[in-house]
Amino acid sequence: MGSVSSLLLTLLPIAVILCMLIIWKKPADISGIVGWIVISAVALFFFQTSFEVIMRSTAAGLIKSFSVSLIVATSLLQMAYMEKTGALKRIIIFIKTIASENRAVQIMLINIGFGTLMVAVGATPVSLLPPILLAMGYSTYVAIALPAIGYDSLCTYALLGAPIVVFVDIANGFLGKGNEITLAQAGSVFFMFLPIVSTLIGFCMLWIVDKWKGIKEGALPCLITGLVIGIVSYFTNRVENLVVLTGILCGLAVIGAMVIYLLVTGKKVIDKSRLSKEELDYEKKYPLWKALMPWILLIVVILALNIPKDIFNYLYKVQKVPILGVSADGKAIDTRALWNAYTWIFVSILLSIPFLRPTSVQLKDTIKTWWKRAPRPVFSAAIFFAIGEVMNMSGFDMASKKFVASSMVKVLADSSSLFFQNAYGAVVSFIGLFGGFITGSEASTIAMFAKYSMTTAKNLNMGLGGILVITAGLAFGGGLASVISPAKLQNAAASIDKLGEETQVIRVAFVFSIILTAITSVFVMILLKTGIFGLL
Repeated sequence: MGSVSSLLLTLLPIAVILCMLIIWKKPADISGIVGWIVISAVALFFFQTSFEVIMRSTAAGLIKSFSVSLIVATSLLQMAYMEKTGALKRIIIFIKTIASENRAVQIMLINIGFGTLMVAVGATPVSLLPPILLAMGYSTYVAIALPAIGYDSLCTYALLGAPIVVFVDIANGFLGKGNEITLAQAGSVFFMFLPIVSTLIGFCMLWIVDKWKGIKEGALPCLITGLVIGIVSYFTNRVENLVVLTGILCGLAVIGAMVIYLLVTGKKVIDKSRLSKEELDYEKKYPLWKALMPWILLIVVILALNIPKDIFNYLYKVQKVPILGVSADGKAIDTRALWNAYTWIFVSILLSIPFLRPTSVQLKDTIKTWWKRAPRPVFSAAIFFAIGEVMNMSGFDMASKKFVASSMVKVLADSSSLFFQNAYGAVVSFIGLFGGFITGSEASTIAMFAKYSMTTAKNLNMGLGGILVITAGLAFGGGLASVISPAKLQNAAASIDKLGEETQVIRVAFVFSIILTAITSVFVMILLKTGIFGLL
């Protein structure tokens, strides 16, 4: 089979998924199923891949998705639980009172600070924040757009660092025994993107709210936000056991910085004048600490498991809870179930029961709501891992334990290195943006395209540092796709009963995503040219 035909066949499943999403407007889970069927057929008939390898690779991909898919499942359970017990209502009432005298600070505090903190502990800003912003007087357009873009710079550290953990696992599988990288080594490259991307996202949000006037009035809070994220992420990414806490600590730091800014400028931090009588009454009878208890417990447990280095090393490096006998190449699949966030999100729900004291009716409603909401997002998160694994293992022969034909990943990588050559760094972020648009998440983008980007970088003799920079560019492009992801924007629109209005947001957000991705690409090229990541 010729190189051109191999490339076209490799691109066919990706093109099918894209058509499903854009032309036929199918949801991510349905598009993923069709994409998996097509990619499996291509692997079977054109890449000399046995049916058993395809099935084993699919199963392995689904298991490897646990660090994302099971976090989606448990976080949706936690959100349903907090909603049905009234905790979420109390938190929303509190957020409505924040920083009413300074909109720029309010935007940074709620959408970047609180939004990042929420997504880091497994909550969903695109579900929670739109109704709050609408109640605070923002337009429908703004209420949909801001939550989708606010946490984009820190997507790599969402779901308690799930995307960067997925990346490190894929990178170590690619690099092989003896060449493994640590979370801190990966983080030492990834964090360099954060100050620039965070600041630019802040300016984009100000423009969305009030065009150039918003940018002029909010420039200082925006710059402070970017600086704070840069400083905090610098320190967290130097210590391996703190890398996965970057999102939590950056979110808390931005909230703290904006509160200090308000106090220094003589503005109110809390203003209850916006609350109705019903909200004031509810505030009195439902203490805020009680409403926040599931998140407080989760953060405390996560800090306790990650800050002490011995505990982190034991749970992350020793107790990997591997699953054997599934993958086509015979390698164990590490789940780290005792360390991963999904276990502790569930534990935090159980630990909060004595504080929230849910009734049996509330618990039943929680399960009912969760069962209604969870299956499709969970499956959407998992299916693209399966697609990525089939791509990685296509051409593999279980009898000889070798690749008897070039895998789809190798075909893509060889074609990319030949076509783009040293300009590959300038386009890899756009590949990430494309992947994020297709899959709906940065972690799924990494699962689907990280091995391809690493193979291309290796073909171009970029070295370990260059491989990490290239894949960081891919990941940040995938994170920036949040603001144009149909699934995320539809979620935001649905939460305020405005389905259909997300199309107006996509038109403007598309321009921002292209600009931000282009700047990310320039930064990738600067890093590759200067080699200032060279401590690796």
